[in-house]
Amino acid sequence: MHDIKRILVVSRYTEECKKALHQGISLARSYGAELSILQITGSLELLGGLMYAPLLADLEKEYRSAMEEVKQQCDTTIEAEQAQGMVIRKITKHGHPGDEILKAADEGKIDLLIMAHHPEDSLQHYLFCRDYEKVIRKMPCSIMLVSCQEQNPG
Repeated sequence: MHDIKRILVVSRYTEECKKALHQGISLARSYGAELSILQITGSLELLGGLMYAPLLADLEKEYRSAMEEVKQQCDTTIEAEQAQGMVIRKITKHGHPGDEILKAADEGKIDLLIMAHHPEDSLQHYLFCRDYEKVIRKMPCSIMLVSCQEQNPG
């Protein structure tokens, strides 16, 4: 990898995104780089383009509850790193995920973007990975996709 001074981790506060956060912390420590965590807020309809309104309310309530639990775990990890002297900047944006990732990378002059790649049969993949092709084609920096699929030994 080239000289990395600024790292951006996209966190959607899913279980899979915790792995991307840990990779970002590890690389920022190794390179002495600035670390930013981007959280994009919005409804499931905005994030995934779902059109099934009757199902959306219950699904979103369940999703938000799970997301809040993971957010607390991520915040604890970030606070522990900050207590040890690591500077971590948290950015919250509201809007279309692909557009917000590209804007944040450009505005922050990011050298490395880290995102979780969710299993293809998961709801998270449908909601979040749809924008990856656009982001990958237009991203002005290196990208690390952190695989979250379980590895089967042997």
